[in-house]
Amino acid sequence: MEYLEDDFLMISGIQHFLFCKRQWALIHVEQKWEENFLTYEGQRLHKKADNPYIKEKRGRSFLVRAMPVHSRIYGLTGKCDVVEFIESKTGINVIGHDGKYTLRPIEYKHGHKKYDLSDSLQLLGEALCIEEMMQCEITQGYIYYNETKHKETIAFDDKLRSILKKTIEEMHMYWYKKYTPKVKTGRWCNSCSLKDVCLPELLNRQTVASYLDRRLNE
Repeated sequence: MEYLEDDFLMISGIQHFLFCKRQWALIHVEQKWEENFLTYEGQRLHKKADNPYIKEKRGRSFLVRAMPVHSRIYGLTGKCDVVEFIESKTGINVIGHDGKYTLRPIEYKHGHKKYDLSDSLQLLGEALCIEEMMQCEITQGYIYYNETKHKETIAFDDKLRSILKKTIEEMHMYWYKKYTPKVKTGRWCNSCSLKDVCLPELLNRQTVASYLDRRLNE
């Protein structure tokens, strides 16, 4: 099965979806968006990384910035912050360059390392698109955390790939149904840019209909 372009989902939405499925649906299904300090900081950091006119060569490798990618198999589209092409005998041919190269996507984050999989799965989403477009295999990529100035190596193993595939399937299910779910709320809602759109405090209130339904079934 291949997805039509009208059903392509943004790779950046993977992180939204894992943070909060409702947030993802409000942004990507209902097309709502609000800025806050965290989203502004993220955009500021990406200005250099996403400038396609900045070219950089490092010894036996070169960087491509703001590289647009997509996958018909997974129904994803987006733009990589940076893709590093490293000269390698086991790599692939690249038009306009001598030799062969292996590819590594690099994603820039304004904060520090997370202890969930959201950043890693977003990076893998970029890698899946590159693999399909370039007919190659990508075994790892990197996440650069601006707050700690640390570059984390992410291995694209079978377990991570399986988790991402299930996540993408669930995202497409919500997209197909045009469904915005209710979710468990918490203190994390305070940092969400869509707090005033989502109104999480209302999600915790019991509706008259649900109250009557519960009482009738007691």
